[in-house]
Amino acid sequence: MKMPTIFRNVTRAGLLDVDFYNRAELDTSLDGQAAVVVIVANAAAGVGAAFAAEGNVFAAAGASAAAGIVGWLLWSYVAMVVGTRLFGGTSDFGQMRRVIGFAYAPLAIGIVPYLGPIGAIWVLLAAVIAIREGMEFSTQRSIATMVVGWGAWVAATVAVNVLVGWDMRPAWPF
Repeated sequence: MKMPTIFRNVTRAGLLDVDFYNRAELDTSLDGQAAVVVIVANAAAGVGAAFAAEGNVFAAAGASAAAGIVGWLLWSYVAMVVGTRLFGGTSDFGQMRRVIGFAYAPLAIGIVPYLGPIGAIWVLLAAVIAIREGMEFSTQRSIATMVVGWGAWVAATVAVNVLVGWDMRPAWPF
């Protein structure tokens, strides 16, 4: 029996498969899959965090999925701008959305309480590979681009937390 495409793609993304990220960069038919990965991985991590904090599982899943979509779009845009303008990479917003979207796949292990931080670190490692392949430049430039893009996401998350007064600690760092 053949594994459905999205599961195969998620597996390859989680295994940091360079060939997969090169394909995802160029394959516009993977836009929807990348969005599904972001939503499901963030919702799963939210559920795990809610179990760990004895919080509302449904609210955590919904809030985490919504925050994940906004964070993904922000991170992808900032990575595209920083990578192309500061470091001479070649990419567009759609390419960054796809590769960074699939880089979110490891976050799904956060459904197991207390494994969220491991998933978050794995996402950052996957993002370095994804951005490097999407921009077609060095690992060092990819790390710098990832840090700036992820930093923008963190700053936006903190700003929303402070302005709205939401307690986002159970879903931290994603």
